[in-house]
Formats: sequence, structure tokens, C-alpha cells
Amino acid sequence: MSEPSKTSRPSAFSEKGFRPAVAELLCPTQVIGCKRLCVDTGYYETFNRPNVTLVDVSQEPIEEITPNGVRVGGVDHEVDTIVFATGFDAMTGSLLKINARGPHMSLQEAWAAGPRTYLGLAVHGLPNMFTISGPGSPSVLTNMITSIEQHVEWIRDCLVTLRAHGLRRIEATELAQDAWVDYVNSVAGMTLFPSCNSWYLGANVPGKTRVFMPLPGFPPYAEQCEAVAAAGYEGFELT
Repeated sequence: MSEPSKTSRPSAFSEKGFRPAVAELLCPTQVIGCKRLCVDTGYYETFNRPNVTLVDVSQEPIEEITPNGVRVGGVDHEVDTIVFATGFDAMTGSLLKINARGPHMSLQEAWAAGPRTYLGLAVHGLPNMFTISGPGSPSVLTNMITSIEQHVEWIRDCLVTLRAHGLRRIEATELAQDAWVDYVNSVAGMTLFPSCNSWYLGANVPGKTRVFMPLPGFPPYAEQCEAVAAAGYEGFELT
């Protein structure tokens, strides 16, 4: 959980009878909005139930998984079930586990300094490979089903067009990719998202290059994708 503040603050939960120590641990310490806000019903109330203990592992990390539970700070907490929810390698983890290779480089080599794409759909150096809801696209900042449908339909129309014109190869140009990466960073720079460590930046994975990966704003993104297609797939080399 978030590190408690060194100074006392008025409890935002006092009116509901929350225990002050629990309320303090649940208070965020980062800029509000740079991480996803928890808006689930009953979230804070759950931590204040008499049969729930909130343990701050940012102060004393988990020492050991014991036969009966979890040990933190020398204290054994008995549990029935442990839900492991750690190490989300968002947006790039699954892709980098694939042995995707172009004529001169692999995806791992192309992304050695962080993920770079054009429209979040293609990677220079890996022709005929499309990524769906990957880095450089709105993906996790949108309704994922909507984003996936938009990507799949765009790719479908692209392949139909290539086949109709007797083309067999499509590759993002390096110039277009560089411009897109700059655009994504400029848009993200106008938001609060890059102002704190989060999995949007890959900060939760040790050694991962810190790059803000999703693009804020779905409607303008979809419009840009359509404009690229209407211009004969501008930014792509077709052969």
C-alpha cells in the first residue's frame, strides 16, 4: 500500500467511522490522477471491517510464504487463499515473449531501449507484423473491447487493400515511427500520468526502460488511423 505520510492529515473517512490508522494507510501519496483511481463500491469499507487487517508492505516487505499464510515484519498472518497479483509487465511483456523476427532484427532488439511503434500498430524492421492494443495506442486508457475492435478492423481493411493491389509486404518507416513516438510523448506530457511511477511507465518491472506506453485520447487516435489509411497508408512502405 502507499507509504504513510510523515505528517498527520485530517482523515477523509472519519465521518464513516473509519479507523484513523487504516484511513491514513489508504491515503495516496502521489499526485491524484497519475495512477488509476479506485472507484469500486465498498473498497474502503472493506479494509475497515473487523475481520480485515491492512498490512503496509512498503515499510516491511513480505519475508516469507509460510505453510499457513504470509510472514511480514516477523508476524505470521494466517490466510485461506493467497492471490498473487505482482509483476504485471504491461503492454510489452507478452509481445517480447514471442520470437518475432524481421529480416535484420528481432522485436527484442527493436525495443531494447523501450517500445517504439507507428500508430501502436506496427514496428519498423518487422514487416507484416501488427500489434493489437500495444504500446503507442490508447489501449489500457480506453474500453479495451472498443480499442481491440478498432485495431482488428483497421488491420483487416489494410490487408484487403494490400491484396487488392497485389502487395505482399507492409512496413512502418523509421521516420514515421520516430514521429509517432514523439507525438505519444508530447500528448502524455500534457497529462498527470508521467508524474509518478506506475505500470504505464513500466516502473513496476525491475530493469524495464521507463517509457510512457499508452496514448491518451481514443477518438483523435482513431481519426488519425483512418487518415493514414485514406492517404494510401502514409508512413508505411508497401511492396
